Amino acid sequence: MKKLINRNSVVFLLVSFLCSLVHAQTSKKDMEQMIDQQFKLAASQYKILEKNVPDSMMPKTVNKNTGKVESSNTKWWCSGFFPGSLLYIYEHTNDQDVLKIAQKRLAIQEKEKHYTGNHDLGFMMYCSFGNAYRLFKKPADKATIDTAAASLTTRYRPQIKSIQSWNKNQNFNCPVIIDNMMNLELLLWVSQNGGDQRFREVAINHANSTLANHYRPDHSAFHVLDYTLETGKFIGKNHQGFNDASAWARGQAWGFYGFTMMYRFVKDEKYLQQARDIAQFLLNHPNMPTDKIPYWDFNAPNIPNALRDASAASIIASGLLELSRYTKGKESSNYVDAAKQIIVKLASDEYLAKPGDNGGFLLKHGVGFFNANSEVDQPLTYGDYYFLEAMHRYKEWILK
Repeated sequence: MKKLINRNSVVFLLVSFLCSLVHAQTSKKDMEQMIDQQFKLAASQYKILEKNVPDSMMPKTVNKNTGKVESSNTKWWCSGFFPGSLLYIYEHTNDQDVLKIAQKRLAIQEKEKHYTGNHDLGFMMYCSFGNAYRLFKKPADKATIDTAAASLTTRYRPQIKSIQSWNKNQNFNCPVIIDNMMNLELLLWVSQNGGDQRFREVAINHANSTLANHYRPDHSAFHVLDYTLETGKFIGKNHQGFNDASAWARGQAWGFYGFTMMYRFVKDEKYLQQARDIAQFLLNHPNMPTDKIPYWDFNAPNIPNALRDASAASIIASGLLELSRYTKGKESSNYVDAAKQIIVKLASDEYLAKPGDNGGFLLKHGVGFFNANSEVDQPLTYGDYYFLEAMHRYKEWILK
């Protein structure tokens, strides 16, 4: 018994020492310095990234085989993340060259305010022009955001009280994906800032349909609901997840962030409770690694050897910081601590690119569409964007 007590005491002291060491390494001052360093690195990286992308295109990822940056046109769903990231970087560095690049990329993105080909107008236009208007309050930028919101509502389907994500295709009849929760911010912001109040109604209807239909009893979500418009019936599928019963990590992150954001605008307690329930699913899942960087799917078959998804981690960290503002006491501080843990881990050598590497992107080890072997274990623009946003929020909300 004495040996057992001594052994337990040693273990306790060791754990306490390690915890205090981690805390000391990431104190308030250390976090501020680390975040400032990350934005300085981002400024230098994104100048490299700019040179690797044609003037009429946007960065997408880095080809694993060639090491070259792959780009997309401005209609690609990720097109708004590059200018949005540049604006976050400028905000924290006051680097005028970064601002010039952002303005150049906004100019080629602006025309997509009329795009109606899918649901991604929020990603494309609010992450870009929303940040531009937040910083500079230019009426032209607000007009662009207003037009984009009107374009998005053309995809609203009253029969199912949802925005149709993709057009009908060989795989789906009327697909609504969990990612769409993120695009509701565009509608709510425009409605709150002098725009059409119908946009708010559409966003609320979509969120309510998602809450009712997308989620399982354990608070995990399907990736896709495929509706029949004539009957309103749907089938839940995990197009980008391991299988239809699994929990695709980035999909869980989109829904979590989306319902937290819905509470910000609408202040409906059911959205707050949903965000808290999803947070508990994420943070307490037996397959969530101790460093809080999730596997690409919580039910991937080869855990613990499955790929991690830095992009999902970035989204979760940013969402946790916002959720901490709507909760109190230990619950709130737990969300901040988890977000901090993710940020610190993503800023480590394991996930952060060395200066000049990674084509100019910040984060390594993102997972796009695993099942199609598309953008797997590669840098992703949205991974960088939400990493920068998470650090921005931590500095503005926690350190000040």
